[in-house]
Amino acid sequence: MRSYWAWLAWLGAVWAAALLQGGAEAAPRGALGCALFFACYFASPLVFRRPAALFALLTGALLASVAALPGIGAAGALYALLLAAYLAGEAVYRLPGRFAAAFGALAAAGATASAWLDAADSARALPAAFALLFAAAAAAALTLYRRERSANVEGGARFEALLSEYRKLKRQAKSGEDAARAEERTNVARQIHDSVGHKLTSLLMQIEMFRLNAAGEHLAAAEQMKRLAQDSLEETRRAVKTLQEQEQGGLPALLRLIRNLEAESYLQVEFTVRHGALSVPLGNEPSIAVYRAIQEAMTNAMRHGASRKVGILLESPGGRVFRFEVSNDADGGPEQPVREGFGLTAMRERIEKAGGELTLVRAGGQFLVRGTFKLEQGEERGR
Repeated sequence: MRSYWAWLAWLGAVWAAALLQGGAEAAPRGALGCALFFACYFASPLVFRRPAALFALLTGALLASVAALPGIGAAGALYALLLAAYLAGEAVYRLPGRFAAAFGALAAAGATASAWLDAADSARALPAAFALLFAAAAAAALTLYRRERSANVEGGARFEALLSEYRKLKRQAKSGEDAARAEERTNVARQIHDSVGHKLTSLLMQIEMFRLNAAGEHLAAAEQMKRLAQDSLEETRRAVKTLQEQEQGGLPALLRLIRNLEAESYLQVEFTVRHGALSVPLGNEPSIAVYRAIQEAMTNAMRHGASRKVGILLESPGGRVFRFEVSNDADGGPEQPVREGFGLTAMRERIEKAGGELTLVRAGGQFLVRGTFKLEQGEERGR
């Protein structure tokens, strides 16, 4: 935006200098040419994506400057040459190759014509040979610039492709690590179940046989040994179940998720934690459900969001409920119904299974994922 105003000021200065030098006699023609030039200039942003229309507007601006400036003074052709060079640069920057080449030829012809037109009115006119040489130098410079710009665009596209593949490989590596850890937990759980669990079961059976044949103080000792063996077997079963069902959850896992997505996907995450949100007595299942819901919401924001900005809010209003909210920019104005795909449906089922409620809202250019847990329910489920 700053460059736009800078170039507009420069163009205004060129026309002002040319009109002031022309005096009162050339004022009507110069003013008309200036008006036509800026009419084409201000209309050009409306047709940036239509090369033919933009070519026509640039040509109109060129003709206005070539027709109006020569003859208004000794240096009228110089000002026309400046404007022709500027318009040629715009054409090279905005137009496809064939349109840019055609306009470059028109600009060179216009610069030469302005020199010839000026020669009839001034002894100190701009030589036509100078105009041609200037046009050739400008054409060479603009051609080199276009080649460099095309190379930069292609390099940027290759960089984006490589960056996308890099992110994909990192996600695959992370998924492989998670799968390896899950498999290792399963193997450990299986070994505990098959070895320790089996031996504790055999020990419990032998203690029961001893208790049936014991009497007196041996009977009391046998019953105590049986209770200890039963407690040990139950603890082993709980440990095996925990290993098999262990998932990420809690604030540390959430911070790792945010850090990874910011680094790999260039997300801008605004993470807000309000008073009491970190000390709520959430159980294991609600904590995992919150983590998975935020993970799915951020993934959806990357895929479907209108920008790379995501807001995450954790709060506990009044200490009675725990609430999380994920927001991102979305297309659309008024409130619209949300069509739940597989990911959102699975998110809702997980939240409701953990004892919470999920609300999805698309309104005011925002998409909101809001989950709420009553702390009494979350605490009971975590016990």
